[in-house]
Amino acid sequence: MSPEKPDNSELARRLGRRKVLDVTAGAGLASLLGLPAGTAAAAPKAPRPRTPTVKGFTSRFARVNGTRLHYVIGGQGHPLVLLPGWPRTWYQFHKIMPTLARNYRVIAPDLRGMGDSDKPADGYDKKTMARDIYELLRALGHSRAYVAGEDIGSMVAHSFAANHPEATRKVALWEAGHPTEVFNDLRMLPQPGQPAPWWFAFNQLDRLPEQLLVGRFRFIVDWLIDLQGGDQRAFSEKSRAVYASAYDTPDAIRAGNGWYQTFQRDIADLKDYPVLTMPVLGIGGKYYDLLLAQMEGLAADARYVELQGAGHYLAEERPDDIVRELTAFFV
Repeated sequence: MSPEKPDNSELARRLGRRKVLDVTAGAGLASLLGLPAGTAAAAPKAPRPRTPTVKGFTSRFARVNGTRLHYVIGGQGHPLVLLPGWPRTWYQFHKIMPTLARNYRVIAPDLRGMGDSDKPADGYDKKTMARDIYELLRALGHSRAYVAGEDIGSMVAHSFAANHPEATRKVALWEAGHPTEVFNDLRMLPQPGQPAPWWFAFNQLDRLPEQLLVGRFRFIVDWLIDLQGGDQRAFSEKSRAVYASAYDTPDAIRAGNGWYQTFQRDIADLKDYPVLTMPVLGIGGKYYDLLLAQMEGLAADARYVELQGAGHYLAEERPDDIVRELTAFFV
């Protein structure tokens, strides 16, 4: 009696959350997953999630700086811009937006190349992306704003403050700083107690990420949450599906990778930026030490807060802490 054939779809689901895909010459994706030759490896099929909403917020579009940005807006008070990171969208702030909207006019855009915003061929350096946000604020009739960002969003927030200081009341950054030479010292092989940020190098590649990940981006979302999410319970099935869907096309993957492919230009741009003189708040969880290293010498009036035991996605994992720190700072 021949052995029973394995359930390849179930095997792919199990491996997808634990295994980083690597490509070697002549190796197919199926063999890399440990599946029989000829087996297609795809993420679990699920209905495309409806465009998410947050009560009290409306979804709008604006054409600024040569591209079309999607944003959600709600609340009353001084404008507060929330800038998201990879691989996320404006929705990563859904837990903190309603509370912040009690005191601020909250504006949460999809960055250039993200979510429902346009995905042009270029313009992914943080200086250009900061200009997008500056022009969005002007289009909304605001001359100054509080600016906050997480991950890639924090890089854009820093660039916004450096290039448009007259429009920046205060700036808050968490879980990353602006690209600096520190990035060039990151090791791609795991170190004791520190996983390797392999996606920094992978996202620099042309075309290959799209070829491997289209239709499979849920694997990346889940893998990164497993690695970097401090409290797995903080990430709902809805949120995971929203992010996977947002990056599951060739254009979305290409555009998101553009934020990484411009790091060297960002590092060069930083050399011409002035030291930030407006108040700066830095918040860190998993990458608090990296944030401190990146911010060294870049801000004249800065304070830092470490959220002990937190992971990387602080707006989702530690929303109460983020709201508390932002509310105390943005006064």
